[in-house]
Amino acid sequence: MNLQFYLRFHTQPGQSIFISGNIDALGNGDPAKALGAVYLDSEYWQAAVTLSGPPAEPIRYHYIIRYTDGAVREEWGDDRSVDSIRPGLEEISVIDAWNFPGEYENTFYTSPFRDLLLPGHGKKGKRHLVKDFTHIFRVKAPLLKKDEAVCLTGSGSALGDWNEEMPVVMVPEGNWWTCRLSIPKESFPVLYKYGVFHTKSKKFLLYEEGENRMLRGDAQEKKIHILHDGFIHLPNNTWHGAGVSIPVFSLRSKKSFGVGEFTDLKLLVDWAKKTGLKLVQILPVNDTMGTLTWQDSYPYATISSFALHPLYLDLGQCAGKKYAALIKPLRKKQKELNELPEVDYEEVMRIKLSVIRELYELQKEEFTQSAGFQEFFEANRHWLVPYAAFCSLRDKNGSSDFTTWKTYGKYDAEAIGKYVSRKTRNYDSIALQYFIQYHLHLQLTAASEYAREEGIVLKGDIPIGIYRYSCDAWVAPGLYHMDFQAGAPPDNFAIKGQNWGFPTYNWDQMARDGYSWWKQRFEQMSKYFDAFRIDHILGFFRIWSIPMDAVEGILGYFMPAIPVYRGEFNDRNIWFDYDRYALPLINDAVLWELFNHQSGLVKEQYLYQRGDGQYSLKEPFDTQRKVEAHFAELENSDLNKWIRQGLFDLIANRILFEVEGSGQQQFHFRISMDQTSSFRFLEWNTRQQLRELYVDYFYRRQDGFWQEQAMQKLPALKRATHMLVCGEDLGMVPACVPDTMKQLGILSLEVQRMPKDPGQTFSHPASAPYLSVITPSTHDMSTIRGWWEEDRSVTQQFFNRELGQWGEAPYFCEPWVNKAIVLQHLHSPAMWCIFQLQDIMGMSEHFRRENPHDERINVPADVHHYWRYRMHITLEELNGQKRFNEELRKYVEASGRGE
Repeated sequence: MNLQFYLRFHTQPGQSIFISGNIDALGNGDPAKALGAVYLDSEYWQAAVTLSGPPAEPIRYHYIIRYTDGAVREEWGDDRSVDSIRPGLEEISVIDAWNFPGEYENTFYTSPFRDLLLPGHGKKGKRHLVKDFTHIFRVKAPLLKKDEAVCLTGSGSALGDWNEEMPVVMVPEGNWWTCRLSIPKESFPVLYKYGVFHTKSKKFLLYEEGENRMLRGDAQEKKIHILHDGFIHLPNNTWHGAGVSIPVFSLRSKKSFGVGEFTDLKLLVDWAKKTGLKLVQILPVNDTMGTLTWQDSYPYATISSFALHPLYLDLGQCAGKKYAALIKPLRKKQKELNELPEVDYEEVMRIKLSVIRELYELQKEEFTQSAGFQEFFEANRHWLVPYAAFCSLRDKNGSSDFTTWKTYGKYDAEAIGKYVSRKTRNYDSIALQYFIQYHLHLQLTAASEYAREEGIVLKGDIPIGIYRYSCDAWVAPGLYHMDFQAGAPPDNFAIKGQNWGFPTYNWDQMARDGYSWWKQRFEQMSKYFDAFRIDHILGFFRIWSIPMDAVEGILGYFMPAIPVYRGEFNDRNIWFDYDRYALPLINDAVLWELFNHQSGLVKEQYLYQRGDGQYSLKEPFDTQRKVEAHFAELENSDLNKWIRQGLFDLIANRILFEVEGSGQQQFHFRISMDQTSSFRFLEWNTRQQLRELYVDYFYRRQDGFWQEQAMQKLPALKRATHMLVCGEDLGMVPACVPDTMKQLGILSLEVQRMPKDPGQTFSHPASAPYLSVITPSTHDMSTIRGWWEEDRSVTQQFFNRELGQWGEAPYFCEPWVNKAIVLQHLHSPAMWCIFQLQDIMGMSEHFRRENPHDERINVPADVHHYWRYRMHITLEELNGQKRFNEELRKYVEASGRGE
C-alpha cells in the first residue's frame, strides 16, 4: 500500500521539510532519521512511503523544518495519525496543515484544559456510517460551547451544496472533529467551509471566518484521502480564567502544625471553587534541607529536584488512627506554633522530624511490605535511592557539602548501591527517607486529585537552579558548571544584582542525552500538577553567571554571550588600556567618594600604591569572597559593614571583565558600567564611544545568538509534557524573548509595575497579550498595599494615570483602591489573571491584614531573607466569609473569567 503525504506549507529559501513518525520509513521516532519531503509547488511539499500492507498500529507522525545552517524546528502536536481504514486499499493520501506551536488553540489541548476546564476534549462520538467513503475530514475546535458541534458544508451533493439546513454534522474522535464522505469525481475541485451547529435546536449557527477552503484531486475506488485541516477559523482568544497564588508554607488552617501543609490545599481549593477561581498556584515544594537551619526556608534552593519537603507533611495523616496517640501530646505545641504570626521554620522542622522518626520506627515493617510503597519505590527509584543516601550521608557528616565528606564524596552508583542495602547498619537512615517521601507523595497526590475532582487547576513551580551542595550536583556534577554562580543582573528590586549561589547549567552536556534530566523533572511535576511556571525562563536563553570569588551579582555577566574583541575598540577609535578598563580604578578621588575620612585607614590596611596615583587591593583582599571572609572574623559594627561594602564597590569599579584564557583579547562589559566612577572619570568622547559599544554588546549583537540557544532547548522540553507551560520572563529581557515564547506558545508573565517597554512606568492590564498570565504582584515584590506606601510620587502618578482618578491619592491603599486594581486586572485580555491571596484579601476592610508590610513573602535584595509569611486568618475563616466570597465571585464572573 502506498502512503502519500502532502503538507500545505509555504517555505522560505533554505528550509526543507521532513516527516518523523513511529515506523521505520519515518525514522521510528528518531528525528535525525526522518523522511525527507520534496518541494511540489509553492503550496505543497510531498513524500511517499510504500507499506507491505495496512498498518497494524496507527501511524503517528509530525513534520520538521530543517534549515541549511543546521537549525531544526518541529511543528506542535502528536495527535495526527493514519490507521487501518478498510481492507483492499492501495493508497492513502493525507493532506495536512502545519501546526504552528504558537497557535493559541494548542494551549487548549494541554492537560488543564483537556482534563479539567474543557472536558469535552477527547470524547468519542458516533461515527458516520458512510459506506465506501473516499474522504475523511478532520478539524479541531477547542472552544465550542455546550450543545455545539462542528459541521461541514460546501459545493457538491456530498457536502450538501451549501445548504445550511442540512450540513454534515461532524463527531468528536480524540482531539479531532471528524466526518467520512463519499465524494464523486465530478465534484472536484470542492469548495467547503466548517461551521458551528447546535445539536439541540438542530440549527446551523455560523460559518468559520475567512475564505472558502479548497480541495483538489479526485476519487478512486481503492484510494482514501485524509484531510487534517488544523483548527476551525473561529475566535481563539475568548477563554479567560482567574486564579490565586500562595506558597504552601503560608497556608493556615485549624489543623496545620505551625506551617501550611499539603492537606491544607483542599481548603484552598474549596475557597477557589466558591469564588469562581479556576487555578491555585504554589511555589516550589521540593526538599531544601541543605543547612538544617532557617535558611532552608528558601524554596528555590532545592537539594533534590524530585524529592518533596518534609515541612509539608501532615503528621496526623501520617500517623492515622492506629498511631494517633503519638500525636495527641503535641496538641499544645501545635496550637502554640499555629498561633504565631509567621512560620518558625526551625522549631516546626525539629518537632516534625522527631515525630516522623518515631512513626517510622512503629510502621517500618508494615510500610516496607506494602504494595503501595513497592509501586512508589519502583516508579521513583532513579532519584529516590540516591536522595536517601545523600540525606543519610548529610546527617552522618553534619553537612550537605559533599566535597568535605571523608567517604562517598564522589558519587559512585555501585558503591551507593551497597550503602543502601538492607544488610547495612545504616539502612534505617535510608528507609526513613523512603518513608517520608512516600507519605509526602500520598498527601500531595490526594490534594492534587481533590483539586482535579473539583475542576481546579493546580499549578506548580520549577526552580531555574539547584542548591550547590545538592543531591543533583552530587550525582551528576557534569551537568553543571560548579565553578560559577547563577543570579540576576541589577534591577529596581536589587541594585547590586542577585547572587543565588546555584551552579549554572552545562547545557552542552545536558543536550547529549536529549535533556533527560529536565524531562524527568517535568514527568515528576505532571504527577501532581497540570500547569507549571518555569522560574527565570530567561536562563534558557542565557544565564547571569557570577565567578566564585564574587559575592554580589553585579560582578556577573551573561553566559553564553558573544564577547567584545579587543580589535573593536581600535575600530571605534577607542584607545585601549587593559589596566584602566579591566582592573578596578582606585585613586584618591574614588577613595574619598567611598570612604571619606576613613580613606587613610583603608589605604593602610587594604591597599598598596601602584604608582601614578593608582592603588591596588592587597592580595588577601583582592576579591569580594576574601573581603567577606575577613570581615566575618571582625566585630559586626556599622563601621565595619560600611568599609566592607566600600571594598566590595572598589572591586566592582571596573568597565570590562576579561574572558578567561583569551590573552586579553576578549571581554564582557560590566553591567551598569555608566554608574561606576571608573566610567565617569573618563573623558567625554571616550565615554560616548564606550557607551555605544556597551549598547551593542547588551542589546544588539546577542539577540539572534540567544534566541538560537533557547530554541535548542525549549521546544524539546515543551514537547516532553502535556502540562500548560508558563514562563517567568521578568527582569532584563532580551528583545528575542517575547517572540520566542510566542513562537512556542509559552505564556508570558505580565506585571503592571514591571513594564517590558522601557519607555513606560507602568504597563496597563488592557494591553497584555492573550497568551500571558497577568498579576499585580509576585512573591518577589511587595503586595498592592505594601507598594502603595513605598514611593508617594510613583503612587500619585499611578492613581491619576492608570486608575484615571483626579486629585491627591490616598496615603494608604484603601479597599476601594485595591479593588479597582484587581478589577482592572480581571478585565485584561490575558488568558490568565492570577492574584496573590494577600491582594485579594486587601479588597476587604474587615479582614485585610493590619500592616501590609507583614504580607511580603520575599525581598530579592536580601540574600539571607527568611521565607516565613503566613496568612493571618485560617482557611476555615476565609471559606466562611460568605459575603466577601460571593462578591468576589460576582467580580470574577462579570469579567468573563467565571463559570
